[in-house]
Amino acid sequence: MIASLKARFDAVPAPLQGLLLMGLSAVAFAGMHALIRYMAATGLHAFEIAFFRVFFAFVALAPIFIRQGFEPFRTNRLGLLATRGAINAVAMLCFFYGLAQTELAMATALSFTAPLFATVFAIFVLGEVVRLRRWTAILIGFAGTLVVLRPGVVPMDLGPILIVVSSVIWAGALMIIKILTRTESSVTITVYVSVFLSPITLIAALPFWIWPTVEQLIVLLILACIGTVAQMSMNQALKVADATVVLPVDFTKLIWGAMFGFLLFGEIPTMWVWIGGLMIFSATTYIGVREARLKREGRVERPPSTAVDRLPPTDDKPR
Repeated sequence: MIASLKARFDAVPAPLQGLLLMGLSAVAFAGMHALIRYMAATGLHAFEIAFFRVFFAFVALAPIFIRQGFEPFRTNRLGLLATRGAINAVAMLCFFYGLAQTELAMATALSFTAPLFATVFAIFVLGEVVRLRRWTAILIGFAGTLVVLRPGVVPMDLGPILIVVSSVIWAGALMIIKILTRTESSVTITVYVSVFLSPITLIAALPFWIWPTVEQLIVLLILACIGTVAQMSMNQALKVADATVVLPVDFTKLIWGAMFGFLLFGEIPTMWVWIGGLMIFSATTYIGVREARLKREGRVERPPSTAVDRLPPTDDKPR
């Protein structure tokens, strides 16, 4: 039956496949965020939730790693992989802790800022060249962040601040990933992030540890599986279809987040969250579409000494 469904899906035109997969990714990410909020409300600390998210996902993916033997573990960049894992862990812990205290729609809107910070880092760290149109998009995106947060108008709570901090830290991790892709396979990078994230998040969780009940463990397992499905769906969507086709669908995460927030927690996002979220998303989508177009046309604006391939969409963001 599964083989039959896969055959039917493979027969669907690639652009439609991409749209469906990105739509699945959006609802799955929003569902995972809702479950993180729900589990935090049951008394589990955000750091413990982060550990189980990583641990259960690693267990689920273990058969894939086992089939390939020890080959994915072969590397000469262990130090850089460890650094990336540590940075990724900090970003994830910040995001989970911030999400536990932030309305779902606001958290989703602010999470769109990661590509903005990554683009800025790429300019100063990797020497990538960005022209006026993308600089304009970056400024619009950061203006959207201010619209969502409205500093000086409403109190600055810790949760939203941590969401933005997690985006900044994750953008730094992306720079390391882009360097690693010069010599390491995506499988090796994925394996090692799981290897390092599990113990780091466990150490962070230990001071707040409460043994989960059976019911909580089941929900945590579901949370990890949904997160894995979300990431894999997004990766596959970007693989089978052009970014210009699938990226706009990612905005539905904000719609799903608002819906889950209202149904589960009675949250009603303000007009400023919608306006700022649209500004951030539009800016990041333009940057992604523009870079994809430049690459397709062979006009990627990078100096030869720092030229690297675009990050393959196979890694696990701390979402």
